[in-house]
Amino acid sequence: MTNPPQHPTPPASDPAFTPPDLGRRFGALVIDWVLCLLVANTFADPTRDAWAPVVVLIVEYGFFLGLFAQTPGMFITKIRCVAWYDGGRIGLVRALLRGLLLALVVPALLMDEHRRGLHDRLTGSVITAAPRP
Repeated sequence: MTNPPQHPTPPASDPAFTPPDLGRRFGALVIDWVLCLLVANTFADPTRDAWAPVVVLIVEYGFFLGLFAQTPGMFITKIRCVAWYDGGRIGLVRALLRGLLLALVVPALLMDEHRRGLHDRLTGSVITAAPRP
């Protein structure tokens, strides 16, 4: 007989949940921002059109978090963004909303004890360490 697959405990109901350190989160954001500047440079001048990299960041978050639970920066820093209550993907709509709120900067600075910024709390998400393969 084989054992059924073990599902990780959702962060909201895991008393031992420890969020990744802020350095990894900031590193992921820097990597993603550099990628957004490079992409935005293909259709606009980011120094003149400040909106372009911000729009790319929102779209990047919507696409990558919604489908894969990780942006390229999060993949490199080994973190991911999952739903707070069930540990699954947050989906495209919530990921786009999270990206939009993150672009406003202030919500990210208002964190709780689980390092969930206001953008995380409003979208029901949390940053966790990526599982090891």
